[in-house]
Amino acid sequence: MIIGILKEIKQEENRVAMTPGGVEVMVQNGHTVLVERTAGINSGFEDADYKEQGAEIAATPEDIYARCDMVMHVKEPLPPEYDLIRENQIVFTYLHLAAAEELTRVLISKKSINIAYETIQKDDGSLPLLTPMSEVAGRMALQQGAKYLEMEHGGHGVLLGGVPGVDPGTVLIIGGGVVGTNAAKIACGLGAKVYILDQSLERLRYLSDIMPRNCFLLMSKPSTLRRLIPEASVIVGAVLIPGAKAPKLITREMLGLMQKGTVMVDVAIDQGGCFETSRPTTHSNPIYEVDGIVHYCVANMPGAVPRTSTMALTNATLPYVLEIANLGWKDAMRQNSEIRLGANVVMGEVTFKGVADAFGLPYTPIETFL
Repeated sequence: MIIGILKEIKQEENRVAMTPGGVEVMVQNGHTVLVERTAGINSGFEDADYKEQGAEIAATPEDIYARCDMVMHVKEPLPPEYDLIRENQIVFTYLHLAAAEELTRVLISKKSINIAYETIQKDDGSLPLLTPMSEVAGRMALQQGAKYLEMEHGGHGVLLGGVPGVDPGTVLIIGGGVVGTNAAKIACGLGAKVYILDQSLERLRYLSDIMPRNCFLLMSKPSTLRRLIPEASVIVGAVLIPGAKAPKLITREMLGLMQKGTVMVDVAIDQGGCFETSRPTTHSNPIYEVDGIVHYCVANMPGAVPRTSTMALTNATLPYVLEIANLGWKDAMRQNSEIRLGANVVMGEVTFKGVADAFGLPYTPIETFL
């Protein structure tokens, strides 16, 4: 198979879909890899590094789309690429279609094979291609929350860890999955008072065993949210429903319960955000205020640490890329239920129910094509 690694064009996205080490594995398995010129430069990988491992350097994205059976991005295709996608071409990337109606309809019209990193799912419910970026985003959420608590950024001037004789700040984390757990690890390490809310009693029991004594695990309910919001200095939205829009758990009205200068970090913004007042921001303009509350809603947080993120992402994606390339997408989906769940839009049909439900579109089970 001919696989194309595209340069990211989303604003301030510095990751790349595959490292030179990943290219070496694909070439050793008999595949051809085209890498767009300078695609890896912001992650610390030169074109020469890719060529050394057997890649061909392509001058333009048009070359990649025209020649490749499968194209890979980190982020979703953007409007300049829409006309380049070919019928039956495999597009393998983070898609987040439940929050992107225009892109969903474009991919339907293109009749391409669109496999989303974020909906590939193991039998235990884990999301192996979302996990590494969720680990990065969770840890970054607390770094950013702590920074924007500083007065110069509009925060209310609390040091999360406190000092002897002064109470630490309170961190409220909504969602006890990978993002929430990693955010809590950093918050606890700083010495903050940390609350994690989750709806799974089993998950709360697990976290109770592994988290330190300054982390408190509570069942997520609206009344609990309203009780904790007034004392929180940082609130992290870490809620995920795989492939579907995030629920709006903090309303505009609830902002009135918060201290002025509270920082809200919405890690769920890729799936539409879990705060009613959230809207996507960028690394160069990451925050805005609503009713005196600081909102941080950067949609590609791991793009700020591309070296770490790219290596972690390739570690996770490479086995799936190899399986799809070795077997073809149909046989890969027949043999591997995890890849089958990654099918979002295939040959003009929406094959992931969460996406169909988000926009009232017809749903076609992927098994129809297999």
